[in-house]
Amino acid sequence: MKFEEMTPIQAKSIDPIMAGKDVIAQAPTGTGKTCAFGIPVIENIDANCDKVQALILCPTRELANQIANEFRLLCKYKQNVRTLAVYGGQPMDRQIMALKKKPQIIIGTPGRVMDHLRRRTLKLDDLRMLALDEADEMLNMGFREDIDTILQSAPEEKQFILFSATLPKAIQEIAAEYQKDVERISVVKKTVTVDTIKQYYIDVNERYKIEILSRMMEVTAFKLGVVFCNTKRGVDEVCEALQHRGFSAEALHGDMKQLQRDSVMAKFRKGLVNILVATDVAARGIDVDDIDVVFNYDIPTDEEYYVHRIGRTGRAMRQGLSYTLCTPKDRSKLRFIQNYTKSKIEQAEIPTIEAIKDQQATKLIDQIKDEMGTKMPRRYKECLDRLVEEGYEQEQMIEALFKMVMKNQTMSADDRIKLEDMQPSRNTGQVGDHVRLFINLGKKDKLKDIDLIKMITRETSTPRNGVRRVDIMEKFSFFEVPNGCEDEILGVLTKQKYKGRKINVEVAQRKGGSSRKGR
Repeated sequence: MKFEEMTPIQAKSIDPIMAGKDVIAQAPTGTGKTCAFGIPVIENIDANCDKVQALILCPTRELANQIANEFRLLCKYKQNVRTLAVYGGQPMDRQIMALKKKPQIIIGTPGRVMDHLRRRTLKLDDLRMLALDEADEMLNMGFREDIDTILQSAPEEKQFILFSATLPKAIQEIAAEYQKDVERISVVKKTVTVDTIKQYYIDVNERYKIEILSRMMEVTAFKLGVVFCNTKRGVDEVCEALQHRGFSAEALHGDMKQLQRDSVMAKFRKGLVNILVATDVAARGIDVDDIDVVFNYDIPTDEEYYVHRIGRTGRAMRQGLSYTLCTPKDRSKLRFIQNYTKSKIEQAEIPTIEAIKDQQATKLIDQIKDEMGTKMPRRYKECLDRLVEEGYEQEQMIEALFKMVMKNQTMSADDRIKLEDMQPSRNTGQVGDHVRLFINLGKKDKLKDIDLIKMITRETSTPRNGVRRVDIMEKFSFFEVPNGCEDEILGVLTKQKYKGRKINVEVAQRKGGSSRKGR
């Protein structure tokens, strides 16, 4: 497999796992974890026994497939060691037939493993080893009960291996309950990002994030790009907005059926779609080497997720690129990410309309150069000959063709929006470290303090204890939120209705000042 040295996690894990110890290991993605547990698992399989001896649980179908492929490579010279991946989205009958071939190693997602246990098509009576890979992601996806059920279905005398990028309290509880004589291993990369990725951030106004993302895409030369959002709803909204602006984009998240996800990934790999909008969990299975750029539409909730995201580009020693949209409320997260990655994330400017037009002209020139070496179709040559016969000069024809092409070029950017509006503003309603906002709902709308607070915290990322000094008047109300939260509230709430009434939110007007309206 062309490996010459062990990675740190392999060097620390293989010996204790081979010795039969329970292991809890913390290591980031991309450090060689699969071989760290895969090699000992395969070495400890009794090839003369056709019972299931090892079970590997992982959060997604894509990861299950990756692990299964790696195991097949590791088993190349191991006679009679059989592996099988089981996951949702694949016909159950096909998996039942494959299970009848007596694989000794099962790699699967918790939900589908549970399905087979209920049907008794999978039995764990002879299980010797059980491994959880990406354990934190499985818990984030709500698999805790399934994991408990599977662990309780397995023999008590088994080796339990747990690998995770992070070790939250829930992971440690599982380890305390099910592991014995534990060997704890931790490997943290000294530099968790690679030198081949240029990282940038852009200060943005929450309301104009999609406009700014579109502009960045217009001026960035890329063949394949990934946009990351924190939620499935966000993925759908961003993907729809990009498609509406003429971009070739598709969504990828956990609520999609497996056939849909397979279809999207196939299009992306073939270049039929050049922009993928995805959540972190769905992106675990994106195994494409030539992704040119990553856009963080939302700053991730965890620093490790940032590493996973930008690691999708800059592979195989290619130059990668990442852009992160940073609203005022995200600035502290960005500082944490920079400290964690120990890398510099430089500030980039929002592209102007002129910059976009210049980039489009450059693309057109490149396209013309590419066409120069190709033979002109006969019908085009006939059109050109007719124009020459009618007395038109070559320069006239070229000028007219340029005008036609440039006129037909679609531009996603809205030139009515000023650059200063898209950048975080210095609002006039500032009260210390809070901003006072006006909303056109009051007592006549049967609005209460608690109703307003719930609406703000449900629809935006503003913390519950961040909404203060709520004053409900007859026809309108005032409230204060932490500095930096106002742009998201203005952008989100003004798209909503309350009991059929359209909501309007503004930064409260101060004496001698002006208010800032939501759009």
